[in-house]
Amino acid sequence: MTARLSPGDLLVIDGLASVQFAGDRALTFRVVSVCDRPTYEGWVWLTGYAINRRGNATTKREVFVQLAGLRPAVPVALTRGGRP
Repeated sequence: MTARLSPGDLLVIDGLASVQFAGDRALTFRVVSVCDRPTYEGWVWLTGYAINRRGNATTKREVFVQLAGLRPAVPVALTRGGRP
């Protein structure tokens, strides 16, 4: 992901971003904040929420990921009444 990350971004975090999120540990993630502390080149700390298949935030998380492995997630389309 080459664009600057910002609060509200919806991302796929999987094995491309960090081996700890490979396979069934992948998640959809809504960014709340991007840490500005210096870290390894190409890596970043993100705080946000894991998003379930219904589009609801489930767990607050802090993740350490490679910028090059991040990609935008497709938002869950909600129908009337908030149900997919």
